[in-house]
Amino acid sequence: MIDRVRPIAFLVGRVVIGAIFLVHGWMKFSSGLSGTTAFFESVGIPLAGLAAPAVAILEVVGGIALIVGAALPLFGTLLALNMLGAIVFVHGAAGFGADKGGYEYVLALAAASLMVGFSGGGALAADSLWQHRRGRTDATTSV
Repeated sequence: MIDRVRPIAFLVGRVVIGAIFLVHGWMKFSSGLSGTTAFFESVGIPLAGLAAPAVAILEVVGGIALIVGAALPLFGTLLALNMLGAIVFVHGAAGFGADKGGYEYVLALAAASLMVGFSGGGALAADSLWQHRRGRTDATTSV
């Protein structure tokens, strides 16, 4: 029973975590990158003018990648590192509790990104579909 449910659970987790990143990245664009850049400068993020659009792009593209299940190890790792940066520069000094601006939520997103990134993606993950197709192609060409 668990083996039947696991791919669906990974699919749901992948889509939810991906949607969270997609929305957060999109908000950085829609509210104006200048505001995001100013915020990054105010918290001491180096090269804020480059970091703000890079983070926004990573969150949008990475969110989409998680949703479709593509390049999961790459984007899972990059998004986790992004969240570690948020802990270091924004949330860490406030302690653990998210209710006080702490790193609880951001740490959960970092861990979830890694779990999704190295889970195989579950049902309907592009990575799995490509590997399955590649496996069939390799099997037919090696005969």
